[in-house]
Amino acid sequence: MFEKSSWIRLPRSVVIGHGVLDRTADVVEDLYLGGRPLVVTSPTPRKLVADRLIDSFEDAGESPAIVEIEAATFSAVETVLDVADESDAGYLVGVGGGKPIDIAKMAADELGCGFVSVPTAASHDGIVSGRGSVPEGDTRHSVAAAPPLAVIADTEVIAQSPWRLTTAGCADIISNYTAVKDWQLAHRLKNVEYSEYAGALSQMTAELLVDRSASIRRGLEESAWIVVKALVSSGVAMSIADSSRPASGAEHLISHQLDRIVPNAALHGHQVGVASIVTEYLHSGERGDWRRVRDALEGIDAPTTAAELDVDAEQFLEAMTTAHEIRDRYTILGDGIDADAATEAATVTGVF
Repeated sequence: MFEKSSWIRLPRSVVIGHGVLDRTADVVEDLYLGGRPLVVTSPTPRKLVADRLIDSFEDAGESPAIVEIEAATFSAVETVLDVADESDAGYLVGVGGGKPIDIAKMAADELGCGFVSVPTAASHDGIVSGRGSVPEGDTRHSVAAAPPLAVIADTEVIAQSPWRLTTAGCADIISNYTAVKDWQLAHRLKNVEYSEYAGALSQMTAELLVDRSASIRRGLEESAWIVVKALVSSGVAMSIADSSRPASGAEHLISHQLDRIVPNAALHGHQVGVASIVTEYLHSGERGDWRRVRDALEGIDAPTTAAELDVDAEQFLEAMTTAHEIRDRYTILGDGIDADAATEAATVTGVF
């Protein structure tokens, strides 16, 4: 008897392009969200766009509340919950990079209310995914939450964001290349449930950036358009799978371990990008596609070596050999990779 079922939660509206920030109130109206909006942002995005967004709400007859957070912490989530209660907020609008969007996402999930994502940088796929990331001590927690009801990504704003944030977003997408291979491996060896649709979408998205990396350039609004669309596709793949598997494999475990060993050394996207070079080598060996991965990262000015991450060889080696301890997720690292094998992979690929 067939009893399988699935509940896929996706954004109802994805609005991308030049000047779409000024259409936020229209997008929200189309969602039929009731109550007062609460804008969650951080200092820099507030100066750049949050006040402009608030003006658009006021022009539409709304009176939004606002809360400014400094860091992505669980206490910041509590702050947003308190302000939401005091302001009688009906829905949340996360404006900025990963921090305010993740915090707004988790707070909205706790409140059981709607959430709208307004990214000001294309630094990772959290702008559309159903997961939030919160560091705590030497650990980074990945917290399940509902994906946004709408994503409003103004390419004019994103193209003006620091270039390193855009290259980090590109590298995060390129790392899907090996994340899907890890997912397929876990399916074959550990009977982990695998979604052909989500896997194909994630792989296609990574291939898109690998093939078009040479056309992604600093300050070009069309480049912002390409990267944001890829990040949206990656987030949708995770929603379809109801898992971060389509975009998170051994390369993410290595990055999370680097966060513990060398806190704040580099951006998340850059770390997973470099880690994906060595994990591709582990999957396919000398004749594999690790050169394509490395060349694509070089093409967008993203780091391709441990040194470019401000991480020394010993620290990267420690991350590779201990990353399997991060979580119960089967990857090419298995139950731990030998130090000599890890050194060979990093040396042959030029990461060391």
